[in-house]
Amino acid sequence: MDTPNPNPLPEAPLEGLKVLDLSSLYAGPLIATTLGDFGAEVVKVEHPRGDDARRWGLSKDGVPLWWKVISRNKRLIALDLHRPEDQAKARALCRWADVVIENFRPGRLEGWGLGWERLHALNPRLVMVRVTGFGQTGPRAQQPGFGTLAEAYSGFAFITGQPDGPPTLPPFGLADGVAALAGTYAVMMALYWRDARGGGEGQYIDLSLYEPLFNILGPQAIEYTQTGAVQQRGGNRSRRTSPRNTYLTRDGHWVALSGGTQGVVDRMYRVIGRPELAQDPRYNTAQGRLEHADEIDGWLAEWIGRHDLAEVLARFEAIEAPIAPVNSIAQILQDPHYQARASFVEVPDEDLGRVVMQNVVPRLSLTPGAIRHPGPATPDRDREYVEGIIRQYEEA
Repeated sequence: MDTPNPNPLPEAPLEGLKVLDLSSLYAGPLIATTLGDFGAEVVKVEHPRGDDARRWGLSKDGVPLWWKVISRNKRLIALDLHRPEDQAKARALCRWADVVIENFRPGRLEGWGLGWERLHALNPRLVMVRVTGFGQTGPRAQQPGFGTLAEAYSGFAFITGQPDGPPTLPPFGLADGVAALAGTYAVMMALYWRDARGGGEGQYIDLSLYEPLFNILGPQAIEYTQTGAVQQRGGNRSRRTSPRNTYLTRDGHWVALSGGTQGVVDRMYRVIGRPELAQDPRYNTAQGRLEHADEIDGWLAEWIGRHDLAEVLARFEAIEAPIAPVNSIAQILQDPHYQARASFVEVPDEDLGRVVMQNVVPRLSLTPGAIRHPGPATPDRDREYVEGIIRQYEEA
């Protein structure tokens, strides 16, 4: 694979920002990863037995692969926070840091002398991200929380799946990923207020896994309280527009399309040889299309099923009728658009030679991010460097 790494880069926008990552699996570490991608210096604390993320997912030659991604651009040190001497080292790192990220149950860090009140007193400018399943307050605050529970509790699973099937959970860490994005922009807002707005001090961020996911699930809350409507599972269809579904091509590939506007749908009618539908009141309004979704889906499925993927895409694209292949990762890595934009990138790795991973997002025109190195293999690789920081900031 010959995909050039667009890094090295010009100036990093977060250069000089210092981040201490005390978290594990996955939302907290992904916040630190994003900050590190854009130039922050990230120190990752692992338990001496190794972070739990090292044991999740596939490995090659004993090297955990997902770890290479989520721990890229981080310096590692192993500390056992049950031990008073390691708690003191962690406090020194908190004095050094601008941002601390943790995801222990509420009260756990307080028991180790690493709670917000103490750390804020040691370092008034500190921003602390506290990631939990259900938040720092409320009757569920002390319950263990993982992304799977958040995906259920948020309402996501209730509306996902086929109408006659069970609630469906995503096959990846959706709640963790969404929470990580929310946590990253929360950190930047807290830093902006501290520095650019002259607030002068840090604050803590109470980030649950379920709330960011709940917040992107659309207008369910206002619709239910105003009309009593409870959104149900609808498969790949939409409650607001038709057609919207996936369709199988003659050569065994799936494509997805969505008729967001009548103009778009009229062009789809032309592709499948049914232009007269654009003049039929049953099929030329949003409400009419929803009421006749079965018929529209049937015509699209029948036409697409008689053509191979390449022809389906070409015919739709020729008249700007939106469509996309349902890509597997094997297709993604061969896709010319992904390649042209370097959406994934091949980088050198000290353990595996070279590895491919998702590139840095979002894209900044003047100060884009960089993958300086994948996640290191050993928890204590950077101990000497981090111990130097600790000696500078340790308590008297």
